[in-house]
Amino acid sequence: MARFTLPRDLYYGKNALENLKTLSGKRAIVVSGGSSMRKGGFLDKTEAYLKEAGMEVKFFEGVEPDPSVETVMKGAEAMREFQPDWIVSIGGGSPIDAAKAMWAFYEYPDTTFEDLITPFNFPTLRTKARFCAIPSTSGTATEVTAFSVITDYAKGIKYPLADFEITPDVAIVDPALVESLPIKQVAYTGMDALTHAVEAYVSTLNSPFTDPLAIKAIEMVLDYLPQSYKGDMDAREQMHYAQCLAGQAFSNALLGIVHSMAHKTGAAFSTGHIPHGCANAIYLPYVIKYNAHEPEAMRRYADIARRVGLGGTSEKAQVNALIEKIEEFNRAMNIPKTIQEFGVKEEEFLEKLNAIAENAVNDACTGSNPRTINPEQMAKLFKCTFYGTEVDF
Repeated sequence: MARFTLPRDLYYGKNALENLKTLSGKRAIVVSGGSSMRKGGFLDKTEAYLKEAGMEVKFFEGVEPDPSVETVMKGAEAMREFQPDWIVSIGGGSPIDAAKAMWAFYEYPDTTFEDLITPFNFPTLRTKARFCAIPSTSGTATEVTAFSVITDYAKGIKYPLADFEITPDVAIVDPALVESLPIKQVAYTGMDALTHAVEAYVSTLNSPFTDPLAIKAIEMVLDYLPQSYKGDMDAREQMHYAQCLAGQAFSNALLGIVHSMAHKTGAAFSTGHIPHGCANAIYLPYVIKYNAHEPEAMRRYADIARRVGLGGTSEKAQVNALIEKIEEFNRAMNIPKTIQEFGVKEEEFLEKLNAIAENAVNDACTGSNPRTINPEQMAKLFKCTFYGTEVDF
């Protein structure tokens, strides 16, 4: 028996933010990131709509990129003081991910972070509050997923939390929030969305319910990301919907080792954080080459290539066409081909390689990857992504 879970309501389109006024409750806490939502006037609109719905509103602002365990605990404490019956998170993946984890600690103050790291081990939520997510980037799709990624900076590890309990009740996908996205974010989040859809399609948990969502998302990203990157707002609106479709697919089919690798290297190096979507974009071609040694994965990658109209008379040629298309997108958007090119130093990379490889194998996303991998193979794969060498194992 399997399960397919999405938010109960998804509002989308221009001015979709207005639907906040239809929520029913007494108190809403609004969780947001840096200053962009405040500067863009979206927090003021959010507050006005919630007040129109008859709610008292409190803000918890300043959630950092790649939110920390400490930020989650501070937010949960603010919620316990305010006692909201709606948690509304607006912004990129970081504030929404943080708010999901805060939600658990708000409703269950005695739970520990260690309890939540185990996939699908959350307590039953909605005993105190429901959750509304409003994304301002077009990549993570956390507004429709059962996932949250929280970083333990002391250990240098990103932990993906996974449970259908943290799938939001309401998602609001309003393209106005992504019109002023910085160009690098358009690139990184767009490739994050593509990775979500590709990994969901080849995941061992793919299904007739997730496949159409994944394929449609891939088609839309390939159609619209180049123009969105160039500033076409109609294309940017379509990318906002594409990433949401990809999220619906991977929330139910899960992911693979592209994400395992990105989770375990994002905060690992002293040379600076590797943005999640950038890491995914770098790793995706190498992982496709690794996974394609598994016949069923090869078949499904080739199926993607055929569905989006890429050439090739054999499955191998079709998979190569898909890899070339991804690399073409990376080049066009100035995404590095290797993590060495990104700026990671060789000495530090080699020093940390075995630990990172082991952590990546143990990541929650590895279990649904279409080809098994052990720490030795993972270390070899990481070396390929560092030096740009061929994946021939």
